Amino acid sequence: MGGSDARALSRSLLDLCRMRKLTIATAESCTGGLVAGALTDIPGSSDVIDRGFVTYSNDAKRAMLGVETSTLANFGAVSKETATAMAVGALERAGVDLAVSVTGIAGPGGATPGKPVGLVHFAAAARDGRIIHREHRFGAIGRTAVRQRSVVEALRMLMDLARGPQAQVKPRRDTASRLRPRVARSPRRHAVKRRRTPRG
Repeated sequence: MGGSDARALSRSLLDLCRMRKLTIATAESCTGGLVAGALTDIPGSSDVIDRGFVTYSNDAKRAMLGVETSTLANFGAVSKETATAMAVGALERAGVDLAVSVTGIAGPGGATPGKPVGLVHFAAAARDGRIIHREHRFGAIGRTAVRQRSVVEALRMLMDLARGPQAQVKPRRDTASRLRPRVARSPRRHAVKRRRTPRG
């Protein structure tokens, strides 16, 4: 997973958001703005991307995103709770439709008991109230690799929210899969019968 994955995902996400008229904000700690960078690297992204918050310090998370001091004290900067608060804060302060947050330990230092290098928490929030969280333990694969993989995961989470609630997507896939075998079988049967007639 590298730059090509992030670029392809960015293009797909921007196209989908344009079609659905959705806007995006990012809130990043360990990625330092790389998610916003991947999206704004695509020409024409300004009609979807509103802003990006780079909140590397705890003070920045509090001041720019409204993360509570108690959340940071009780759970730490690298946690589900902080990631969720960052995403919700970005959503509310930017007034956008979708927001994603990334907070983790890219390494090589920074590990603490229970929180190893490569641990990254992600959260994405939508204006309709949907919030998703994911935790990844990439391991000590190198600072650059952790950050690159985090960008790809953040883009995937935004894509999941941009597609809309899952309940609306599943019925369409089911009906499509049921129709395909029926359409494909009938032409094959006719083709077999026509080939047998001249041979006999």
